[in-house]
Amino acid sequence: MVNNSGLEGNYDFKLEWTPDPGPSAPDGQPVETSVSPSLFSALQEQLGLRLEATKGPVDILVIDRVHKPSEN
Repeated sequence: MVNNSGLEGNYDFKLEWTPDPGPSAPDGQPVETSVSPSLFSALQEQLGLRLEATKGPVDILVIDRVHKPSEN
């Protein structure tokens, strides 16, 4: 994750949002559990922040093989 917000330091805030849709009712309809906004809407409306998808370099760890340790 890359922080391009220009904001430094630690912040204490309360963000109210609705998680992604969860379980469905027996009739297949989603169960409405809250009237809070989605995470992306809440970030923008409540904190004035916006998440943007971008492409960039990432670190990759490759494990070629794994061996069980020998007994000493």
